[in-house]
This record gives sequence, structure tokens and C-alpha cells, in this order.
Amino acid sequence: MLVALGFLMVAVFMFLIMSKRATPVVGLIAVPVAFGIAAGAGLGIGDMITDGIKSLAPTAALLFFAIIFFGIMIDVGLFDPLVKLILRLVRNDPMRLVVGTAVLAMVVSLDGDGSTTFIIVTSALLPLYMKLKVSPVVLTVVAGLANGAMNIVPWGGPTVRAAAALNISPSDVFVPMIPSLVVGLVVVLLFAIQLGYSERRRIGTLVLTDERLLVSAGSGRSRAKSGGNGDTPRTGGGSGAAGSDDGQGFVDGLDPQRPTLRPKLLWFNALVTVALLVVLVMDVLPIPVLFMVAASIALTVNFPRVKEQQEAITRHSSSIVSVVAMVFAAAVLTGVFQGTGMVEAMAQWLLEIIPSALGPHLAVITGILSLPFTFFMSNDAFYFGVMPVLAETAATYGIEPVEMARASITGQTFHMQSPLVPAILLLVTLAGVPLADHHKKVLWRAALVSLSMLVIGVVLGQIPW
Repeated sequence: MLVALGFLMVAVFMFLIMSKRATPVVGLIAVPVAFGIAAGAGLGIGDMITDGIKSLAPTAALLFFAIIFFGIMIDVGLFDPLVKLILRLVRNDPMRLVVGTAVLAMVVSLDGDGSTTFIIVTSALLPLYMKLKVSPVVLTVVAGLANGAMNIVPWGGPTVRAAAALNISPSDVFVPMIPSLVVGLVVVLLFAIQLGYSERRRIGTLVLTDERLLVSAGSGRSRAKSGGNGDTPRTGGGSGAAGSDDGQGFVDGLDPQRPTLRPKLLWFNALVTVALLVVLVMDVLPIPVLFMVAASIALTVNFPRVKEQQEAITRHSSSIVSVVAMVFAAAVLTGVFQGTGMVEAMAQWLLEIIPSALGPHLAVITGILSLPFTFFMSNDAFYFGVMPVLAETAATYGIEPVEMARASITGQTFHMQSPLVPAILLLVTLAGVPLADHHKKVLWRAALVSLSMLVIGVVLGQIPW
């Protein structure tokens, strides 16, 4: 019963989101509540949801103050030089912009935190996407793929969880998987090239169409003045060439005359940002605390007046509300999944239906299962709840725990696109992209990246076939 309800709940949720019949917030709340009650949770569903909210409250705090901090850094002009440099390198070429997005996301993802990566990437590159009329969905897809592939670094979380759950060394899990990571990143770059080429062709077609329409409109006016029959032009509202800055001489959102700029504080803001990222990697303090402190310092120094501080927070309030609302909504799904026992029931059912003849191939099966499992449950639930059972079963077939751990981390590119991952909710919100549009373009690509990493691990012998 719980297994059927669990899979049906997932199917209904994905259908509502992908078909745009409900927003992610509504889907994440209404669907789990309905299925939780159907599963017999009764009034206990309140405690389940509360437990889910408690578990995600630190994440909500992190995103709240991270948006404020990096929003302030954008306002005061910290990223303006970087954007201008990238613009010179891109040279109004969508292909270079999309590939540059992948490279930047890979580099920034070295800090192991997806939220930070997505804030920096969107802050630096979204204005360029708007300027060149490149679809923001391409940005979310490429950044999501790059960060997902990089998520297997030991300090990123999944590798450490897998190692801790199976009592092995994280380095024994990660180091042999470096070739798989490299291949995964290459696949991401190939997707970036393909998307960039597609956007280059699309934008070129738009520009050519606009030019023809403008010429047609001009010819129509000329014929009208000369007394010709002069058919009324169907449109004169072409948007101009791609990459136009509307004569203002600056990238959209980076007005060099905006009143929030603080050029005299550039080095101070840069120092605070670097210090924040360094301390974040050192793991000295909880990440939410770091961003709370950093945001308060940034507000106080850059906007010393109370009114200015209130205005700075208000400027980014829409992003804050959207992201935090989705995080707490995701807590409802997580709480119901865990509280009703659906996760355990689904995992046990899958283990039971695996034929004994496939036992020797359990490592590969685990790698494949890691895609849907980590998409619909947290990494903690998968690595600490499901993996020990899988590893114990695999041991009877002579498969080592470290080999199972390596297989289990290959699904992280797919995992990072889950609506249960706060970072991806932050990415689509900052880019102004509906989650459904992101999923339509990213899921099959993420699956191919994850499977390519699994295949390389098998070919090189790091994961037993």
C-alpha cells in the first residue's frame, strides 16, 4: 500500500509540475498532504511536516541571507568588472557565453556549495543572457549540469555521506572516480556546445527576421509617400539585433550610473566575499551563520542608513520569498515521505524485486537506482537509509562496500535537479525560469551525464560489472 501510494504521489506531483497545472509550492504542499492522509497519517501529519521543516530550516536561513549578501554585492558593483571581462571574451557570441557558463559553474562548484555557485553564476552571467537574448533556461541547464557533476567532490556532501554510511574512507571513494568525473564534465561541455550552437542559430534567425521586417516596414512607408499602393506593414516592432543595449551603453541590470554603486568600497567588498568563501570551504562555522554575519556586515558598511538597508533588502525580497517558500514547501514532501514510511517501503520493495541472478551486478544496479532514488529523497535518506541495505546484500556476492559507494555517487548530476534540492530552486528563481521548463531540458541530459560517469567507472574497473 505504502509503495503504491509513494510512487503514485511522485507521479502526480511530477505530472502537475511538468504540465504546469500547479506551481512547485502548491504541488509540494497539496500532493504530499493528500497522499499522507490517504496513507493513514491522520493528525500525525502535522508532526511529520514539522519535522521536515525543522530539518530544512537552516537551509532556508542560508538561502535567505545568501540572496541578501550577493544581491548587495551586485547592487554595489562588485561583479561589474567580471561581467565586462566576460562580455569582452564572449564577443556577443551565444556559443562562447554558454560554454563560459559551464566553465564558470565548474570552477565555482569547487567550493562544494551549490547555492553559492548558482548565485555567483547568475549574478555574473544572467545580464549577458538578457543582453544577447539567449534563453535563461540554457543558463539553468548548463549551470545545473556542471554543478551536479562536480557534486561528487569529497567536501560536497554525497561522497562523505556514502563513506560514513559504509565506514570507509572518502578518498577511497572519490580518487578512483576522478576519470569518471572528467568524462562527466566533458559531456557537460558537449551539451553546452550543442545548446550554444542552437541558441546562436535561433538568435541569428531572429535577427534576420527583424531586419527583413524593418526593411519591409521602411519600404511600405516609402511607397506610401510616393503614392504607391503601399500595403500596411504587418509589424514594425522588431526588437533589433541581438545583443543590443538599447543605446544605453551598458548591460541590462548593470547601469554604471545606478545609485547603489559603491566604487570606493570595491576592495572591501571583494575582501569580505573572498573571506566568506574561504571560511566556507574551511567549514569553521555553519554556512547559514556565515551568511548571516556576512550579510549584516555588507549592509552596515555599504548602506549605513537604516532606510537604505531596508531598501536593499526590499530590492531582493521577491527572490527571497520565492526561494524560502519553495524550501519550506519541499519540507512537506520530505516530512511525509519519511514520516509515513514510504521511503523505506519503496526501497525495500525495489530490493525484493531484484532477481537473485542480478545479484553480481548489484553495483551497476545501484548506480542506476541512484538516479531516481536521490531525485525523490534526500541524500541523507538514500545514503544512510538505503545504501547500508544495498551494501549488505551486495557483500554476499563479493562486492566491496567501497565499490558500492562509488556506484552510488554517479547519480548526483540527476539528483541536483530535484525539486527537493534547495539550490536548484534558488537557481531557477534567480534566473526567472519555471521549474517545469528547466526539467524539460535538463533531466534527460542529467541522466546521460550520470550514466556516462557510471559507464566509465565500470570500464575502468572502479565499479564491478
